[in-house]
Amino acid sequence: MRNAGLGLTLWSLNLLKPSPMEIIVVDGGSEDDTINIAENYDITLITSPTKGRAFQMNDGAKLAKGDYLCFVHADTLVPHDLVTIIEKTLHNEDIAGGGFISLMKGSKNTRWGTSLHNYLKTYYAPFLFRPYLFFFKGLRLLFGDQVIFCRRSDFWQCGGFDANLPIMEDADLCLRLVAYGRICLLNRVVESSDRRVAKLGSLKANIIYLWIGILWGLGVSADYLKQFYAEIR
Repeated sequence: MRNAGLGLTLWSLNLLKPSPMEIIVVDGGSEDDTINIAENYDITLITSPTKGRAFQMNDGAKLAKGDYLCFVHADTLVPHDLVTIIEKTLHNEDIAGGGFISLMKGSKNTRWGTSLHNYLKTYYAPFLFRPYLFFFKGLRLLFGDQVIFCRRSDFWQCGGFDANLPIMEDADLCLRLVAYGRICLLNRVVESSDRRVAKLGSLKANIIYLWIGILWGLGVSADYLKQFYAEIR
């Protein structure tokens, strides 16, 4: 089975101006063409011995040498000036991390409703469930398809991604990262694959996203929530 989005993502990352210090691809023992595709690009490829996004992103971060970390999903396209955006944003010492507006697209259409919901939950989730952090600390809850970035030093000081979480590891990181500064949602767009929404259908997918968010905000275990978020390739 092919990893349809990875080649395009790596192609776009190799065209960034200025170029990033390094591009690290972490494979979690995939059975598709991930490794074959990645080897065609100027990147560093490693295989994580443990499955799970949190494990894999931590493994990539351990190898990184730059001052800043940026976590890009394999099916996400970023702005051509990504490096400059990150450098300018984190030049402000009051900001600990940030992300982008995620526009969910497929080969046939753009998922405007789901994209709007993803944008709004960056604000309504912390407003409802962590109001003190929202109003007084600048918390915004970002998710993986929003291309989260932060300082490498802050990432490790707050513990990195919680490898015990099978889901919501990105929002959990924001909760701990906000101790080092505001989390901001930039007024720039990244494009993410709609394959999960296409598989489930827009209504069902958004109900699942909302349900998971509510339960997580109420403190329900991520292990329980994982059942609602099956792997889709």
